[in-house]
Amino acid sequence: MVIRLNEVLNNLNLEHKLIKDLNLSSKPNFSIIAKTLGISRKTFLSLFKEIRNKKLINNFSININPNIQPNLKYVFLEIKTNPKEPQIVNELLKIPQLTMLDGIFGEYSLMALFIFKTSEEYYTVLNNLDQVMALSYFKKYQLLETIKTFKINGVELSNKPVSKSLQLDEIDYVILKILNQEQGYKLLSTYEIKNILKNKYKIIISQPTVSLRIKALRSNNIILNYAINFNPKKIGFFGKFIIKIKPADTSKYDDLALELEKREEITHLFRIGEEYGLLAIIRVKKIEDYRFFIMSLYESREIEDTYTNFVLDEHIIFTNFLY
Repeated sequence: MVIRLNEVLNNLNLEHKLIKDLNLSSKPNFSIIAKTLGISRKTFLSLFKEIRNKKLINNFSININPNIQPNLKYVFLEIKTNPKEPQIVNELLKIPQLTMLDGIFGEYSLMALFIFKTSEEYYTVLNNLDQVMALSYFKKYQLLETIKTFKINGVELSNKPVSKSLQLDEIDYVILKILNQEQGYKLLSTYEIKNILKNKYKIIISQPTVSLRIKALRSNNIILNYAINFNPKKIGFFGKFIIKIKPADTSKYDDLALELEKREEITHLFRIGEEYGLLAIIRVKKIEDYRFFIMSLYESREIEDTYTNFVLDEHIIFTNFLY
């Protein structure tokens, strides 16, 4: 029985390492990852199939630098609702720009995160939100617009500069969309991307051109990393918190953010236009780990106050972040 338990524990550790190793700066190579894990490629593929069947993972994706030109717009939405209004969640989940929707503890009961490509897209969705909220009992919500993004999905952006002169065209944006949203359990080849561009988007370019464009997107820090979306709770991350931070010296927001950016517990970090001007998303394996995190923040004496929302439910289950 002891041997069997050890085998199970070792297999769980191997599953977690596999998921971790699928979040890389470059396109994952299964043979190299298998070698790193000390297993054969055949064993790797069997293990990959096993964690897929367990619903630990969902699909391959990428993380895109929000500082591309024009900048991607990250907007948080806080909503006051109640459990008798499931239609609010259902309607929000239909909005394609929605990337996060959490049930939270506090004055507001839902926290959403949207990513917009253009101002027109932003205002169109705002109109849709007004219609959704007109159906709610409280009709109370507020938007938190981000001013600057310091970290997304565990990727520190201070060392990922994007040239302000670099302008992406529509083909670049479509390629990013395909890599971000349209991959399954199998990584798309540049040949397959070429065919998707042709058949779905009516864009005809050669496979070498697709390859060159992706290479340029990577070398210019537009594609931050390749990733696989996974279920955090199923790999041991049981605590998610959203924290707003007020610095002791409001002239040092950037300095504080650059320090916080290094904290591994913080997966996302934004400057927002509020009194509590930094907003961070925290992931911890145990709930009590958050207490130690908060205590360590105040030890720096650079923080005057914080406001925390504990995430009760994640309505978008799969995500990815470096850990």
